[in-house]
Amino acid sequence: MKENEWILCPVCKNKTRIKIRRDTVLINFPLFCPKCKQETLVNINEWNMSLVKEPDAKTQSQ
Repeated sequence: MKENEWILCPVCKNKTRIKIRRDTVLINFPLFCPKCKQETLVNINEWNMSLVKEPDAKTQSQ
């Protein structure tokens, strides 16, 4: 059984510089990919990764 696993970038599917264990829990973690230079907010729980959708910035009305 695997004890550690690399987190894969959700955009380009390459390895990032972060390794996690099975009992790792990350909430709103800014995951940076050194290859595609993208930063993505993710939630991770027991090796299941889900993307966090950020609301678009609203323009201020006068």
